[in-house]
Amino acid sequence: MLKVLGLRVARLVATLLAVSFLTFMLGVFLPGDPINAILPPDAPRDEATVARITEELGLDDPTLVRYGRWLSDAATGDLGYSYITDQPVWDTIKQRLPVTGQLAIMATIMALVVAVPIGVIGGYKEGTPIDKLSSAGVQIGLSVPSFIVGIFLIWLFTVKTGFLGLPSTGWKRLSEAGIWENLKSSALPALALSLSPMAFYTRLLRSDMIGTLKEDFVLSARAKGLTDRYILGRHALRPSSLSLVTIIGIQIGILLGGTVVIEQIFALPGLGSRLLNAIYQRDILMVQGITVFIATVYVVLNTMVDFIYMAIDPRIRKR
Repeated sequence: MLKVLGLRVARLVATLLAVSFLTFMLGVFLPGDPINAILPPDAPRDEATVARITEELGLDDPTLVRYGRWLSDAATGDLGYSYITDQPVWDTIKQRLPVTGQLAIMATIMALVVAVPIGVIGGYKEGTPIDKLSSAGVQIGLSVPSFIVGIFLIWLFTVKTGFLGLPSTGWKRLSEAGIWENLKSSALPALALSLSPMAFYTRLLRSDMIGTLKEDFVLSARAKGLTDRYILGRHALRPSSLSLVTIIGIQIGILLGGTVVIEQIFALPGLGSRLLNAIYQRDILMVQGITVFIATVYVVLNTMVDFIYMAIDPRIRKR
């Protein structure tokens, strides 16, 4: 176990170093001059002003020196300051993370609530009309982009029906507006995000369930006269969930980084919309900070999933 733990931690650190370096280099090679983004439109752009700002920000230092300085600061939690707002990057992340994090968690819960029973039933009823109908729904869910779903949900629930007064834009914070208003403002974007993972989870669980139901221990349980409901819930679901547990960790990381379009459609103050604005404004430190933070969460989640996977299936500990 100690060897496995050491390998996982080493892989985590190596991945984060690679992501941080690539992100930094992409920021360096972005088109445009960061000085133009820093200076207000009416500010003088004489050589002295440009030289002073360049020296203050260390933009004239070699690239590897700048990367090393930024990495050492990031390791202590200092991700720098926004070129545009002069706000600490970490403060921006803390302010906007609750929005993106809540959307990712709600989308995952919505997807699992629907995918688990449909996947189990689809595997149990393989080849029946119920299975074919659910498979068709899964195919549609995998084919329709989340932003199309978001636009459709706005038309259906806000423009057409006004169901429950669900808003099409804006965000109500839990600490300010209460849980009901918060859930109303997050329901449609979370639902739009959940459709693709929902379809993927369903297909994955159905496939694994079909294989599990053909195993000898399931056949033995049936020979003992156990009910199908008991066999599905107590004998078949757990071994069929190994792949699902792994994918959930990956999908949460993807959702954290993939809310950009949804946050723009629903005008939400999350990390995705801030990252997109930072790219437009060439706010390099903001882009680097948010990207590395999302990558860190993604890698840490997947490392945790590896250990959960080993806890579920002890055979993996020996590999």
